[in-house]
Amino acid sequence: MLIDGAISGDRTVIKKESERILRYRVLIIEIQCMWIVKAKVIPVIPEAAGTLSESLRQCLSNTTGKDEINELQK
Repeated sequence: MLIDGAISGDRTVIKKESERILRYRVLIIEIQCMWIVKAKVIPVIPEAAGTLSESLRQCLSNTTGKDEINELQK
């Protein structure tokens, strides 16, 4: 799992998430081929106001561990 963080100053969170996923596409393919594992990019891009996208909430619910959205926002 690759986690990339950035802060969006405007309301283009979905666009920024897509850019991050595309940026790491080649690296994900290399990791999957080299170590024969599943890999995934989880872009963490809060808006300037601190809100998080719904896709981040879905990704975190699929990961192991007990990460709380409230704790991540701090």
